[in-house]
Amino acid sequence: MGFVDFSEINKQNEYLSKARAILEGKGKKAFVMTLGCQQNEADSEKISALLQKMGYTLTSKEEEADILIVNTCAIREHAEKRALSIVGRFKHYKSANPDIIIGVCGCMTAQEHRREHFKRSYHYVNFTFGTGAIHRLPEFVYNALNGGKRYFDIDPETPKIAEGLDSVRESTYRAWVSIMYGCNNFCTYCIVPYVRGRERSRKKEDILLEIKDLVKKGYKEITLLGQNVNSYGKDLENRTSISELLDDISKIEGDFWLHLMTSHPKDASDEMIEAIKASPRTSGHFHLPLQSGSDDILKRMNRHYNLEKYLGIIEKLRAENENITLTTDIIVGFPGESEDDFERTLEVIERVKYDSVFSFIYSPRKGTPAASMENQIPEEIKHERYQRFCDKQNDISKEINDSFVGKSVRVLVDGKSKSNEKMYTSRTQGNKIVHFECDKDYTGSFINVKITRADTFNLFGEII
Repeated sequence: MGFVDFSEINKQNEYLSKARAILEGKGKKAFVMTLGCQQNEADSEKISALLQKMGYTLTSKEEEADILIVNTCAIREHAEKRALSIVGRFKHYKSANPDIIIGVCGCMTAQEHRREHFKRSYHYVNFTFGTGAIHRLPEFVYNALNGGKRYFDIDPETPKIAEGLDSVRESTYRAWVSIMYGCNNFCTYCIVPYVRGRERSRKKEDILLEIKDLVKKGYKEITLLGQNVNSYGKDLENRTSISELLDDISKIEGDFWLHLMTSHPKDASDEMIEAIKASPRTSGHFHLPLQSGSDDILKRMNRHYNLEKYLGIIEKLRAENENITLTTDIIVGFPGESEDDFERTLEVIERVKYDSVFSFIYSPRKGTPAASMENQIPEEIKHERYQRFCDKQNDISKEINDSFVGKSVRVLVDGKSKSNEKMYTSRTQGNKIVHFECDKDYTGSFINVKITRADTFNLFGEII
């Protein structure tokens, strides 16, 4: 069905053992660079684990690596240009040492025109592979170690899920857990269904085992990942739902927070909202992408909901928890967006009062319907609207953050601030950034902080 057969996993384990026999004891190092979303970060953690099992030591310095892997993003043109620039600078490493292995993977390489571009214009790249072929990395590496032909993998339209892959997690207290892959929604601006395939869910028992193991190891925050987590379980032979999954996770003993990333409004059911309410682990934050406040633009985007439905979901979430942190995604300058359409978006953010917004200027993606739509918005208008949007949202975010002054909040400590050695950085359950000074290192622990001041993007406080 939707899962990689055990025979294929065994085959890859054989390649892994052969690669390890070549690499073991030679001190070879691997560099993995990740571009894009949390799903890409989770994928890179699996890539890193496979490289370690093959005998590589991970390094954060690209110049000392014997194998370099770039995990790419295709959501916006800027992300693709950045990936091409990074792979381009790797050329001189190959020139200095022809034995270096260079691989490119991720969403960008799932596009046929990009695969051909790497094949024809980047002759020093050994292989590319899509998001559905991570489990085949041992095969690609072993082939390259033995001087085999360059390989450019083509993912099937609906890749299969490979269970049992370990992860080298970037953090010892925050973890990504993918619960599903792909997307069936085909929003007219989005490349994801074309590069990550159709929706496919992991089995609930596998997810629960992974989370139990993470909690046992002391992880304090777990984020469930999927292009649309609200659709979880609909494709499984034994159908289930995100609400049932949340109910089962809530029964796991331990002190940890749970986040969902990301949700689609058309599938935000009352049962899911009730499950969020029922568990104190999930009730602090909810991310619900809006994209536009105009019904006409939502229709052009193929979002399958209108503003009335969306606001109804927000009202239900707030009715269950008036202190919930709400965040969203907004696209400014979508093809055909009139000044009136844009004003409607401004009205919505003023009405909902999101704590923060991930806002983007529309970027045409080759192969999506929106890229060829009429009435593309001129760049100067898009940028002018974007600035107006940011100004209004910044005022709202500052107003909300100011309301925290004098309150006590529980935070999960991330570590020392990069800009101030005396300052530590942490996040609330609602994902708000809190800075505080402290003589003791509480990284990876929950503590309580009293908020003393705020700005647009941060809270500042002192340990209680």
